[in-house]
Amino acid sequence: MEQLETLSSQIGFAADGSQYLTFTLDQEEYGVEILKVQEIKGYSAITPIPNTPSYIKGVMNLRGTIIPVVDLRSKFSLEEAEYNQFTVIIVVTVGTKVMGLVVDAVSDVLNIPNADLQAPPDFGAQVDIAFIKGMTKAGEKLVILLDLDKVLGGEELVTLGSPN
Repeated sequence: MEQLETLSSQIGFAADGSQYLTFTLDQEEYGVEILKVQEIKGYSAITPIPNTPSYIKGVMNLRGTIIPVVDLRSKFSLEEAEYNQFTVIIVVTVGTKVMGLVVDAVSDVLNIPNADLQAPPDFGAQVDIAFIKGMTKAGEKLVILLDLDKVLGGEELVTLGSPN
């Protein structure tokens, strides 16, 4: 919980840019807009749901609300890893849906000036990079900034729809 308090105290306003919560997946840094993040929770029990895609780990109870949980390692076809004391669930809002994202560890909150944002490289039509909002440098590392609406948009939101 100290990590969450530290991150919360670092949150200020980026006048000429945006703020991103950064996290790691398989040694790489990723970022999501801080305005889409509701909270960061330590990894806790997830109830599996049958007949869902492999990247949907199941659902969890978030203060009386049942929310779907997506493992971003699985979603990005990365090698599976054991969950450990650093594994967290980032609770985000995508469209009108609230969901959890399992990530290896939370890193930092970055203020990224608009001038430091770079477009992702063009890999050609064979590689879908529509979910990448941009890239930036944080020290010596590149940070891949994700567009959550595209990572978890469309088909996933239908799959993760709320029960009636």
